[in-house]
This record gives sequence, structure tokens and C-alpha cells, in this order.
Amino acid sequence: MNVQQEAGSGTDSGVALEVWIDQDLCTGDGICVQYAPEVFELDIDGLAYVKGAEDELLQAQGATTPVPLPLLNDVVDSAKECPGDCIHVRRVSDRVEVYGPDAE
Repeated sequence: MNVQQEAGSGTDSGVALEVWIDQDLCTGDGICVQYAPEVFELDIDGLAYVKGAEDELLQAQGATTPVPLPLLNDVVDSAKECPGDCIHVRRVSDRVEVYGPDAE
């Protein structure tokens, strides 16, 4: 399954979520890749990036990808366990962070 399949469902309440990584804070530990390899990947530079529709790395600063509902818990756990506090999960509708260092 790639990231776009099942994407846009968001949470049980039907709220679509997206995730992005702040590479300036990424420590390269790879915890996110261990939790959700369908969503995250380490590049040759040692930093984590989100993956797009065809499993390509999205290397533009602030690039986002939808959070597939079946992987929501894994993506949230990645954000919680990230030692660099660089994983941000936000609602697509209003771009408010719901998991990560800036979550309300």
C-alpha cells in the first residue's frame, strides 16, 4: 500500500490529516521509519522525509503527505517518540497541528 491509498480519511471523525517533517530539527535516528516506513524514509543525507503518492521522497521544505487511516497510530507514535520533535501532524482543513511539538 502506498501513502495515497486510504489517505484523506484522517481520523474516525472523518478529519483529513497530513504530516510533514522539519529537517532542520531531524536528528536522523530513523524512529519514524521504524514506525511507519510507508510514510517516512531516510535519505542519503541521513535525514527523514515524507513519501508521496508513488513512494517518492518529498524533499521540498515543508512538504506534506496525507496520513492514511490504517497508519494513523504509527504516524502519531512517530511524532511522540521523535527525539528531534520534528514530526508535525495537522488537519488539512485548517492546518492546525494536532500531534507534534506545536500541537494545541
